[in-house]
Amino acid sequence: MTFDIALTGINAASTQLETISNNIANNATTGFKRSRAEFADVYAVSTFGATNPAVGQGVRVSGIKQEFQQGDTTFTNNNLDLSVEGQGMFRLEDNGKPIYTRAGNFGLDREGYIVNSSGHTLTGYRTNADDQLEPIIGDLKIDYSDIQPLASTNVELAMNLDIKDAVLPPFDVTDPSTFNFSTSTTVYDSLGASQLANVYFHKDAPNTWSTYTFVDGAEVSQLGGDELVFDTSGIIQSINGLPGGTYTTNTFTPQSDAADMSLTFNVSEITQFDNAFGVNKIVQDGYAAGRLEDFDVDPSGIIFGRFSNGQAKTMGQVTLTNFPNHAGLRQIGDTSWTETFASGEPATGEPGSASLGQLQAGSLEGSNVDITQELVSMIGAQRSFQANAQVISTGDTLTQTVINIRR
Repeated sequence: MTFDIALTGINAASTQLETISNNIANNATTGFKRSRAEFADVYAVSTFGATNPAVGQGVRVSGIKQEFQQGDTTFTNNNLDLSVEGQGMFRLEDNGKPIYTRAGNFGLDREGYIVNSSGHTLTGYRTNADDQLEPIIGDLKIDYSDIQPLASTNVELAMNLDIKDAVLPPFDVTDPSTFNFSTSTTVYDSLGASQLANVYFHKDAPNTWSTYTFVDGAEVSQLGGDELVFDTSGIIQSINGLPGGTYTTNTFTPQSDAADMSLTFNVSEITQFDNAFGVNKIVQDGYAAGRLEDFDVDPSGIIFGRFSNGQAKTMGQVTLTNFPNHAGLRQIGDTSWTETFASGEPATGEPGSASLGQLQAGSLEGSNVDITQELVSMIGAQRSFQANAQVISTGDTLTQTVINIRR
């Protein structure tokens, strides 16, 4: 009996040492969660529930419990290295089977899917044809296709026209002495080709101006220009005899033979004060075709693609998954887990919602193993092993003594 009891102690200490050894071996593994061995005593219980004191049968390993406390964060230069600040795990798919991990060292495969080093695909909310997020879980992919150009339709002008400026003779675009001021902006046609739009300001009479718009040297404004009339407070009162703050050019065909286009100018923020000419804002809504240059992930998991034409596009959203009982998850290797009955049902959502933490791009969560703690635990496990081995040695000595007596 002594030998059997001591043997259970040796086996338990060996299991504890194996657990500690595994923790130490993975102290530098991204997203690793330490485990600890838990023990329970063993008693032979009578069927009839006898209450007399009884000698125990030793010890057994009741379970290996995982500890999911957050590890330290290290920062990297890879925008697809992701760490979770708070609760939640990344959801990946392994041939259609969902698995979960805290290791966020992701990259791209040759098709643009976001994967980890084992080839498992990161999942989240994907976008529809209008680049809007849909709350349907799917594989996340970086779209490398060029962004389509957008023809300019609206131009906003905010500036001041100097009230002191003189009334000039009839406008002639070739004679700078016949216009008081000019400004320009680049607009785009349906093919993404750039066009230079010039707007000339000519003072017709006190409080009355005309604008002449030219695109790539061709006039597109109405005959005689578009008339702007200001009130005595320096604010636009009417345009072409009508109240409002906009005027639209004639329809014209761009030199690139793109689709016919016209431009609507919002000039409601043009003033006529006793101050020098000056442009405060000139904004148009078109852009050329763009090629993906970079992308990043914000704390809520949204993936933004940034293009060479200055535009940005949402390409998806990384989601996180939480469980009622993380300790109930089953380890499957590669710092990954799968759900079990004990873990409870997974709850998936966007980072920062409910109990889910937020993402930190360009960083990785390290192992939560404390080497000092493991070394102290290893000393305790070693002493337990030695003590149980000593019990076997003592039991052997007692047995040998009994044998000698019988001789």
